[in-house]
Amino acid sequence: MKRIFGIAIFTTLMACNQAEQKSTETKDSTKTEATSVNSKVSIKDEKKLAIFKNYVNLKNALVKSDAANAQKTAAVLKNSLAAYEGCEPTAEIAQKIAASNNLVIQRKDFTALSADIIALLKNAEIEKGTIYVQHCPMANKGDGGDWLSTEKEIKNPYYGNEMLECGRVAEEIKAK
Repeated sequence: MKRIFGIAIFTTLMACNQAEQKSTETKDSTKTEATSVNSKVSIKDEKKLAIFKNYVNLKNALVKSDAANAQKTAAVLKNSLAAYEGCEPTAEIAQKIAASNNLVIQRKDFTALSADIIALLKNAEIEKGTIYVQHCPMANKGDGGDWLSTEKEIKNPYYGNEMLECGRVAEEIKAK
């Protein structure tokens, strides 16, 4: 239990190297992507919003068990992470997902990617909506796995149609 707690604290501290540094806001090509994220969640920092949109696209590809689309969306996510100072190590994880066409490997790497992005977004200034932190206790051979969603309804990216509704909402990140 202490080991799990220690890992959780370490992961939170390392999330994109605590990329809470002030970043210059730039317009990103992801404005047209993930329009459902736009209507449900708004984040003040445009770069964090782009990361979240691209992350949701990757999560949705994994929910559909679409390895080819997961590769494409992970490549886009890698670019948005690389553009955010301090998130370069997380961008490397996204690159690993983009480099593999194996769903098992993609989903395993998605666990580490999710931990970093969850920690990054816990510090985000949410202007509208709720980001749901969801958890599947069976993911990763029983070690569990978390992910983010714009919806309360569980759609498990670790198992897709095999166990689509396995999981629970563990936390809500809300507009203040």
